[in-house]
Amino acid sequence: MPYANQPTIHVSELTEENVKFYIEDTDLSVANAIRRVFIAEVPTLAIDWIQLESNSTVLHDEFIAHRVGLIPLTCDEVIDRMQYSRDCTCEEFCPECSVEFQLDVKCTDEQTRHVTTADLKSSDPRVVPVTSRHRGDDDANDYGEVDDILIVKLRKGQELKFRAYAKKGFAKEHAKWCPTTGVSFEYDPDNILRHTTYPKPEEWPKSEYSELDEETAEGDFDFQAKANKFYFNVESSGSLKPENIILAGLGRLKSKLGDLQTQLSHEIRADVLAIT
Repeated sequence: MPYANQPTIHVSELTEENVKFYIEDTDLSVANAIRRVFIAEVPTLAIDWIQLESNSTVLHDEFIAHRVGLIPLTCDEVIDRMQYSRDCTCEEFCPECSVEFQLDVKCTDEQTRHVTTADLKSSDPRVVPVTSRHRGDDDANDYGEVDDILIVKLRKGQELKFRAYAKKGFAKEHAKWCPTTGVSFEYDPDNILRHTTYPKPEEWPKSEYSELDEETAEGDFDFQAKANKFYFNVESSGSLKPENIILAGLGRLKSKLGDLQTQLSHEIRADVLAIT
């Protein structure tokens, strides 16, 4: 196996929702670090501040706030230019660190009124609920029919009105900033390492990357084998394109390693000065 810090990446499938690729010539710890960064440290936008002006629905204010906060928002075009609210110099909210949303719905008919993400009005057309991103486009049917996310149901006389702000964050702070719905990887499709023991191997579904014939359930055990090829499947929540999640995640991991190297060099220099 080539040196572990010279991996190669091959993209096997890329769609609007997910990307499949595999990494060769690296270590299991590196592959798992990449997976964790994709999930927890790629920044997105999510509603983090809400002021309810009127709420006569059956759900209390905290319930509404929680449901609205978990709505994924598109942010491919703005996330790199936006600042974290803690780093912004504004007093409360500004276009540099937040995006304003408003909702004002009142039911005046006998029929139940569904309040959905389609009723959310954004101050930035580039940041909208993922179910609204193709609304009004000519190629909307290319993505398929998408149901708007239900927030609450109203009966006659009930209303919901609020103002909210979306901020930049990452999933280490709260799951609502997670850019993925799932990140999986496997490194032993034929189970020759026996890291997993199947009671009845023939009853388990085969990996799509298995190289065995249909009649063989798993490969022969090889105690000298080592994980060298890692198959990833990254599924986006819709807030970021899958390829942007990959690039942002690798950039974040590179930045963390650079910070670690810089800090380590400072510590070593300080130790040398102390000894001399």
